[in-house]
Amino acid sequence: MTTRTKTARNLIEGRPALIVIDIQKSTFIDNSEVRSIDNMPGYKDRMIAARDLVDAAHEKDIPVIFIQEVHRPDLIDFGRELDGDEDVHCLEGDPRTEVAKEEMGFRKGDYIIPKRRYSAFFGTDLEILLRGQKVDTLLLCGGLTDVCVHYTFVDGHQSDYFCRVVEDCVGGSSVEAHEAALKAMEYLQTGAVQNRATVIEAMLSHGHAD
Repeated sequence: MTTRTKTARNLIEGRPALIVIDIQKSTFIDNSEVRSIDNMPGYKDRMIAARDLVDAAHEKDIPVIFIQEVHRPDLIDFGRELDGDEDVHCLEGDPRTEVAKEEMGFRKGDYIIPKRRYSAFFGTDLEILLRGQKVDTLLLCGGLTDVCVHYTFVDGHQSDYFCRVVEDCVGGSSVEAHEAALKAMEYLQTGAVQNRATVIEAMLSHGHAD
């Protein structure tokens, strides 16, 4: 059933921010056959592709917010996170946990939000930052599509942000999980799933509106 009261939305409504979720050094320096977290084929290339979004955001003065999953070495803040398929990951002090600043073109003025849970909103000051920037639309890239991206999207949706996920700049734990998560996000906001070229075009033509 499709609602009869649906309002057509622009890809970018109001002021946008680019949310770069968990693109950390491990993606670029850990080539292990067996990883602590499963990645779909082509995952690394999808993260590399997100650099184009960062460059476009910088060009138009759109805020770039890097989300960094990080856990204490004594594992005290993992909670239930190790009860499923994931092994210990993203520990403080591990070089693999650092934000991939060089690969992603991090600049002075960009933001880093550390998180202990999957959603970038849960137990962080992300919403304070977004409100300070008067952001309306969240442009999401990074990983995992079916975990941190999906849960951040849902919390953004429930906080009344317009949420867009760049389908070729996110990667899941598997192709099946990636595709299912995209479908679930599109269900919440029609037009949520967009490709990199279309999002970059919208960013470059939109800029940082007042």
